[in-house]
Amino acid sequence: MSVRPVLEHRAGVRAAIRNHFDSLGFLEVDTPVLSQEVLPEAHIEPIAVSIGEQQTRFLQASPEALMKRLLASGAGPIYQFARCFRAGERGPQHDTEFVMLEWYQPGATLTETASLLEPLFARSLGTSGLDRISCAAAFEQYAGVDPTTADSEPLAAAIDNAGLRLPEGLEDLPRGARWSLCFELLLAEVVAPRLGRQRPAMLENWPAAAAAFARLDPHDPRLARRFEVFFGGVELVNGWEEEPSAAVLRERITAANQTRLADGRQPLPLPERLLAAHGEAMPEGVGAALGFDRLVMIAAGGGSIDQIRAFSSTDA
Repeated sequence: MSVRPVLEHRAGVRAAIRNHFDSLGFLEVDTPVLSQEVLPEAHIEPIAVSIGEQQTRFLQASPEALMKRLLASGAGPIYQFARCFRAGERGPQHDTEFVMLEWYQPGATLTETASLLEPLFARSLGTSGLDRISCAAAFEQYAGVDPTTADSEPLAAAIDNAGLRLPEGLEDLPRGARWSLCFELLLAEVVAPRLGRQRPAMLENWPAAAAAFARLDPHDPRLARRFEVFFGGVELVNGWEEEPSAAVLRERITAANQTRLADGRQPLPLPERLLAAHGEAMPEGVGAALGFDRLVMIAAGGGSIDQIRAFSSTDA
């Protein structure tokens, strides 16, 4: 079978996205794949590369750290089709190497991001409209629990009620790690598969404990200005209104490393250059990442990203 139709389809979706961002005044950029710093996250494992005897570099798990440094240097609204790498990820919707569309829009809010996403999906998927639903409403509807107010015990009970197995050793974990594991399991297995069945759904107003690097809602500090977008139960986009404070970012990174330790994994070094970029020069706004391979897969009506790529990590 000719590979040409696959290449043409990918190129067509990419061109539609480029036209969309270019028409909005974004600038396409590129950043190094190999970096001295990595942004530590609790559930993402970067790939370290040894250069010489004592130098370690990281293949980017996302271009976030370097794109944010561009923002602090006055880049304005930017986007990138980035090659990204994550250890231990291989399946119908995951691979060790993949393409991510990432963008940053200074001054934007989640409402403006929803307005950006609706026509993007119309161009690439042929959909109409975008549903917006809060984490509290979605979890209450599909899991019978509100994660913005519940601690780990009600979340664990909801997991049991859904017929799922609780993670082993849950009782031995610190309270925060216990809550995080329960929340992520309910999201992945109970809530997400039911979202975006008619048109893309934007899940927003996340619990503060799952803020990642999002700023907290100034009107309700129990909530974080974070979102994810699902279509047909598949996560396509995640992002947030950015937290510009270096001190808060350092606290979040430290917490992520503590979760890694509780999970039996090594902590990662602090990204001091990124932290130094935060402050007065770092603009507020929205940053988001879209799984380009997943988007193309859905647009083609496929069930695996391998169907819409010329090569995967197993045959490259």
